[in-house]
Amino acid sequence: MSRAEMDNLGWDSCDVILVTGDAYIDHPSFGMALIGRLLEANGFRVGIISQPDWRSAEAFRALGRPNLYFGVTAGNMDSMVNRYTADRRIRTDDAYTPDAEAGRRPDHAAVVYAQRCREAFPGSVVVMGSIEASLRRIAHYDYWSDTVRRSALADAKADLLVYGNAERALVEITHRLALGEAIDTIRDLRGTAYLTPRGALAGRGWVEVDSTSFDLPRAIDPVQSPYEDLAPVRIDPDARLARAAGQQRIALRRAARSHSVVRLPSYEAVREDRVLYAHASRTLHLESNPGNARALVQAHGERDVWLNPPPLPLTTPELDAVYGLPFQRQPHPSYGKARIPAYEMIRFSVSIMRGCFGGCTFCSITEHEGRIIQSRSEESILREVEEIRDRTPGFTGIISDLGGPTANMYRLACRDPAIEQNCRRLSCVYPGVCENLNTDHSPLVQLYRKARALPGIKKVLIGSGLRYDLAVLAPDYVRELTKHHVGGYLKIAPEHTEKGPLSAMMKPGIGDYEKFKALFDRFSQAAGKEQYLIPYFIAAHPGTSIDDMVALALWLKRNNFRLDQVQTFLPTPMALATTMYHSQRNPLRPLKRDSAPIATERTGRGRRLHKAFLRYHDPANWPMLRDALKSIGRADLIGPGKKHLIPAHQPAGFVAAGGGQQRRNGLPRSRPRG
Repeated sequence: MSRAEMDNLGWDSCDVILVTGDAYIDHPSFGMALIGRLLEANGFRVGIISQPDWRSAEAFRALGRPNLYFGVTAGNMDSMVNRYTADRRIRTDDAYTPDAEAGRRPDHAAVVYAQRCREAFPGSVVVMGSIEASLRRIAHYDYWSDTVRRSALADAKADLLVYGNAERALVEITHRLALGEAIDTIRDLRGTAYLTPRGALAGRGWVEVDSTSFDLPRAIDPVQSPYEDLAPVRIDPDARLARAAGQQRIALRRAARSHSVVRLPSYEAVREDRVLYAHASRTLHLESNPGNARALVQAHGERDVWLNPPPLPLTTPELDAVYGLPFQRQPHPSYGKARIPAYEMIRFSVSIMRGCFGGCTFCSITEHEGRIIQSRSEESILREVEEIRDRTPGFTGIISDLGGPTANMYRLACRDPAIEQNCRRLSCVYPGVCENLNTDHSPLVQLYRKARALPGIKKVLIGSGLRYDLAVLAPDYVRELTKHHVGGYLKIAPEHTEKGPLSAMMKPGIGDYEKFKALFDRFSQAAGKEQYLIPYFIAAHPGTSIDDMVALALWLKRNNFRLDQVQTFLPTPMALATTMYHSQRNPLRPLKRDSAPIATERTGRGRRLHKAFLRYHDPANWPMLRDALKSIGRADLIGPGKKHLIPAHQPAGFVAAGGGQQRRNGLPRSRPRG
């Protein structure tokens, strides 16, 4: 937005100015558009400053001082993930920028933008949010500097940080500020964090639980069983009284828990002590269920970073209302004909749900969106499909995806809200699918059928990653998917084949993948279609040994997979696997000072070697692989036969030059073959 656009609207000022590191695309898949439209629907004048030049404060003065606050975000991605590869090399493109131009955002963009807003207009209110703020809300390990950094809130000196899906919080913050309430009095909203002097909340009804030292080998705090009031009781005249007393005890404990705050080890402590860092990470993740999470507090010098409990999930009507706002579904006209890759990827797709209960330790979706699935109604989803058909330029009748963080968690939830509210598990599907999880895929099958029956819709593809351990429990879903919704290839992510890395990832065993593949192949053949699975694997994940990578490479060769699209583990802020990488301890288990270390490959050469095993077929990797196989006593895998992994000699005239198989942007040249 520009001053000229404000003049055309007759605005002399904006109530809220949103600053983002992404190009402005008025589409619900982009956070700033979604928040902007939501605040607009609540009667506020919203301006957007997109990808400002952060080298001075001038660009942040473009729309004047906001009446209420600056809302600051790095964009749809963490800025460090956006700017750097897993090898810490700077990327040469940016999918969220016109013509994929790199270099249009700074490192730690949310912090930099917040500082520039304050420089442009001293005394202005700054609220920071979106995924970068979410994942950096407490002291966190930063892979690119190889250090533990302070909470982004402390570095940015923002007035408030909102984390997770923050629609409710932001609407309430905006209305309260508009009514004259001071920002430093807004301290009661879920999904918010703020700075406060040490001990400032003492005596205000909060009970502090000290978790600054290591867990004992038990849960951090005994959790009331949701079944306690259903436990068998003696049949006697006092049975009703006993039952009532049990219910009262549960209510009292829940009330006490809601007024408890858990004190984490301080920033200074976790910066110096990796095991304490792992303990703090474990504690935070155990306090992530909105139904039972307590507030958290972490000292940063003379101040505390206070985190209120996570936001409650949006209801279906609330989610429908958000996605039903009047989006233009296009980039801002100022970009002209410039191509924005992130928009091209999603412009014909529909988000049908939020959240993920998989709990994969390398993934940050749960830390941002939560484990409880939030699903839109059929009507809302089908209406958006029709809008794409009727309003999106270039639409040819093919919906590229009906999905979300995971393709097949739509309307899946715990069978009992009371159990869900009390649950402390980090995953609903690991080490096995929870018996309390409803895995009925029929609502999703019905949605697929209705979407593809709409006039003008030729095909509906599923592009989101599929959770195959759930899919094998619903063969009818696999049949429907395979027959109607696969465009020749289907993405699937076994990630590894061996128990060590899979347990560290909290992923199912390879047996579930093989069950799904059998169903997929059978139903594809029955439909008369030649279709293939595209498996994804991660190299150098914590818990992975060289022997594990050898076993995976042999599995790939045995199954005739020659992968071009591979990835090396990238430690993202707040993920449990990142904690493993930094601390070399496993936070999935209670921690002690002498807890056993977890195998973690941290050297550049070692990480490249792990990746080379995934591309065992590439002659450029053979010299490194030969040396590695000899060093671990597996020279028997070097030779010309089918039982061998790699040949003993390079091809005639071939000169090994690692990295020559990829594009300049580090992305693979082609899809896997199998």
